[in-house]
Amino acid sequence: MNIKEVTNYLEELAPLNYAEDFDNVGLLVGSYQTDVSGILVTLDTLEETVDEAISKNCNLIISFHPIIFGGLKKLNGNSYVERVVLKAIKNNIAIYATHTALDNSKYGVSAKICEVLGLKNTKILIPKKGVIKKLITTVPAQNATVLRNFLFEAGAGSIGNYNNCSFNTLGEGTYQGNKDSNPVKGEKGKLHTEQEIQISVVFESKHESNVLKALNENHPYEEVAYDIITTENIHQDIGMGMIGELPKEMSEKDFLLFLKTVMKTDCIRHSELLNKKIRKVALLGGAGSFAISNAKRAGADAYVSADFKYHEFFKAEKSILLADIGHYESEQFTKNLLVDYLTKKISNFAVILSEKSTNPIYYI
Repeated sequence: MNIKEVTNYLEELAPLNYAEDFDNVGLLVGSYQTDVSGILVTLDTLEETVDEAISKNCNLIISFHPIIFGGLKKLNGNSYVERVVLKAIKNNIAIYATHTALDNSKYGVSAKICEVLGLKNTKILIPKKGVIKKLITTVPAQNATVLRNFLFEAGAGSIGNYNNCSFNTLGEGTYQGNKDSNPVKGEKGKLHTEQEIQISVVFESKHESNVLKALNENHPYEEVAYDIITTENIHQDIGMGMIGELPKEMSEKDFLLFLKTVMKTDCIRHSELLNKKIRKVALLGGAGSFAISNAKRAGADAYVSADFKYHEFFKAEKSILLADIGHYESEQFTKNLLVDYLTKKISNFAVILSEKSTNPIYYI
């Protein structure tokens, strides 16, 4: 199995187009054509991570955080990023990162935290925009059913719990081919009028190449006319953070102690206690202060994330309990999620959970 075959499985869970625009995901070091001897899964890729991969005969590191984020202008080993990349290249080790692609997955980082906390009735906290596209094309009326079915098979026409969705309008199309044309209907050089159906279907952006392939391979015309529009519709199953309910409500202090235990953190920074019960919990792995307002609008009793700044705790405004459990702590179970997922998909070789803690923060 080569790296591309492995990453194809990963991208079923976390398609790269789910990632945020600022991010750097995918294969960062190495070639997709390299045969895989073993996979090491980690939260961060450091020099000791590469050493661990070498010692365990793993030539592919699957990392949550991208080691190359802001770009590299030199490779001379003067920073830890450059040293990691150089060591990986010298030892023929590839590095792949998922980061916000996995953050935005329904079964990704936040879903794993929900599982650890035992939350029920979970849903996405901030559904993502820009991942639903619309295809509009016209086709001779007698070919419409066949073309629609091929588009559906390619991933188009799914809206929430519904499949095979389309909108169809009957009308007249006109065209006139030049001397080099080879029209399926009509004659070159003559204006032709054809009864056509305009088909509109939506699809997730990850299916765009398959949808276009189905369109071009199954449309009868020599030249296929179509539009693709990126919609502003949100996708309820793709996005940042999640919200759910505890099996039983807790006092604020009991909830914070529970959080400290199950999330294995030595310190929780939190906002003012309000003497209210905690039942509905919003959460987001990593730096999540940007979603405080979303958690409040969703009616959460508590919001669990990391990297809150001093003034951001004021945003609680006596309406919600904010709990900063630490960046590493909020994402620590992500590598377990990836190992479990890949182990079910791949049986050719070992998928190894890194034994190294890459948390750069310590408490006294």
